[in-house]
Amino acid sequence: MWTCPKCGRTFARTNQSHWCGEKPLSVDEYLARQPEDIRPELEQMRGILRRALPDAEERISWSMPTLWQEHNLIHFAAAKHHIGLYPGDAAVRHFKDELDGRYASSKGSIRIPYGAIDADLVTRIALWCLEEERQAGPEEKA
Repeated sequence: MWTCPKCGRTFARTNQSHWCGEKPLSVDEYLARQPEDIRPELEQMRGILRRALPDAEERISWSMPTLWQEHNLIHFAAAKHHIGLYPGDAAVRHFKDELDGRYASSKGSIRIPYGAIDADLVTRIALWCLEEERQAGPEEKA
């Protein structure tokens, strides 16, 4: 077990990446708190998602920038060596062939190294998430 010296939270892994301190209240605040050298890429990801999902509302959910339209559609977050894109496990399965060999992925998450954002792929993933939401029945949204 490892305890963060800044916030006092305990984790199984030593030096576990996490959010210390107060959670951001807006996407602007989240981005402002990120290291200056990665902010442009986070802004790029934000712009791609906003253009793909113009009717979605920006929110902070799970301490990450989130695009929301009746429920969370997609999240993104800064990590040490990549941007985490969180479209959910169904989206990762759907785009598996395009992700393999380009981006590491696991259940519900895609790790996009800094400097390697594929705007077309991110757009298609975001639009797929929106379409899946529209097709989901009321019982699936509950």
